[in-house]
Amino acid sequence: MSSRTGAPTPTSLDWSATAPGRTAYDFLARTIARHPTRFRGFAALPLQDPAAAVTELARCVEHLGFRGALVNDHTQGRYLDDPGYEELWSALEQLRVPLYLHPGSLPRDDWHVMRGRPEMYGASWSWQAETGGHAMRLVYAGVFDRHPAATLILGHLGEFLPFQRSRTDSRYRSLRVDEPLRRMPSQYFGSNILITTSGVLAPEAVQAAVLTMGADAVMFAVDYPYEVTADAVAAVAKAALPSQVREKIAHLNARRVLGI
Repeated sequence: MSSRTGAPTPTSLDWSATAPGRTAYDFLARTIARHPTRFRGFAALPLQDPAAAVTELARCVEHLGFRGALVNDHTQGRYLDDPGYEELWSALEQLRVPLYLHPGSLPRDDWHVMRGRPEMYGASWSWQAETGGHAMRLVYAGVFDRHPAATLILGHLGEFLPFQRSRTDSRYRSLRVDEPLRRMPSQYFGSNILITTSGVLAPEAVQAAVLTMGADAVMFAVDYPYEVTADAVAAVAKAALPSQVREKIAHLNARRVLGI
């Protein structure tokens, strides 16, 4: 249910959504406990109710040992730069865990450019554009200025964004904004915004991501069942990078970011 302004309003369904979530998180925690050297957990939060999401994030991190949260893009058209999520960003900072922003299965907008071209929907193009746009909303809204210790993770080598850093800065210099950012947009990448290699199987792309983001900002990830895991491993192994950098991508960066 939405208000006349378009912002979601709590309903009984929104509130009850936390109960099945807790059941799923508890099951995941038990599974991790049986395989502590193999698995770690992220919480998928009930963002229809930001206060409940903060409470559940704290429970998952402090009591279940989860290492962060994962959000599938927007929540009923509500993006994470919404003022109602300020408490969530503060909690992520205080708990020192990242938020993984993943593409969602339902588009927020009816993009004319995709009409008649179903091939463009999903992982082939639209998910990257939508999720990358969501991340840029966070940058331009000053989320990382207000929450400088917050960490956002983007998959798919950053959803197009790392390779647009110079252009983003160039165009930002020409903008007139009411509340200027404390840094240039590109400077939030590699510091507040980190990326994974999920879904990108080209060694040269992995190499380029390291060159533009820095060796400490790229983490290995699979994209099963979309891509073959062996090919994802090969993309990092074959990248023209020093062995110590490949080691960072393979596991060291994730250990640091996730506190493993």
